[in-house]
Amino acid sequence: MEEWESKLEVMATNTIKEVVTSISGVPTWTLLLFKRILEITGKSTISEVWPTLELYIHGGVSFSPYREQFEKLIGKKIHYLDMYNASEGFFAAQDEPGDEGMLLFCDHGVFMEFMPVDEYGKKNPQTIGLNDVEIGKNYALVISTNGGLWRYLVGDTIQFTSLHPFRIIVSGRLKHFINAFGEELIVDNADKAISVACEKTGAVVNDYTAAPVYFSDASNGAHEWLIEFEKAPECIETFTKELDAALKVANSDYEAKRHKDMALRLPLVKSLPKGVFTAWLKQKGKLGGQHKVPRLSNDRKMVEEILSLNP
Repeated sequence: MEEWESKLEVMATNTIKEVVTSISGVPTWTLLLFKRILEITGKSTISEVWPTLELYIHGGVSFSPYREQFEKLIGKKIHYLDMYNASEGFFAAQDEPGDEGMLLFCDHGVFMEFMPVDEYGKKNPQTIGLNDVEIGKNYALVISTNGGLWRYLVGDTIQFTSLHPFRIIVSGRLKHFINAFGEELIVDNADKAISVACEKTGAVVNDYTAAPVYFSDASNGAHEWLIEFEKAPECIETFTKELDAALKVANSDYEAKRHKDMALRLPLVKSLPKGVFTAWLKQKGKLGGQHKVPRLSNDRKMVEEILSLNP
């Protein structure tokens, strides 16, 4: 079924009475499914609907901002595993539940090269093999597969968390970053900072995106964050300060640009009503499935489109 809203309804109504032990999917859309199931059944938690549920396999976006919501909605302890798969191939999966790194699959018919992100955009970018990768550095994944792809740029950036064995995390997308002021903010920084701000303020985030606010005659630059809260913080100013502090810890370039507000002032955080991001995806014909709201943009086009939908 192509039409996502009808598909969601059928999925919810058809699975309520099934014996479900595991679920896999993108967190944002799985949350919508869970909430619709609870609406239909009148139950308080998913474990009341599916008492046999024991595993959720997630991917597509960082799970950190969503873990608290899942634990609350499910209502009991289950196992969570991260996977890195795509139409082009199956690249990695979490093999140790206590380790955020995913084991790199080196024998699944995919030959991998790793392009340091500062090589991206060059006429003849250099790539390296597994012998030369380093922990904590950002690489763009380049693949050749037995399905016919040849030196294909997947578009994701990854970081190695271990070299023995090779384990990785997905740190962002090549086109999803903010570097309007030399801050080099990537999705991994943003996800971690959102998680810390939520933990410090008791907030729960459904979705978010951020983009730069450029210099003007009246003020210097900033980052504008559009956030849809499941549970809003008591004080948005406190949330903003905690977000800013966490970004400084996650990214030294951001911290340097924030020093004495010289290049960047405090972030601008705007709380959006529930459903605005979904409305934007629907307008773009990208509702449901594997489509996700881009976390970071280096221009304001998407942010302005989303703000225009905000009643």
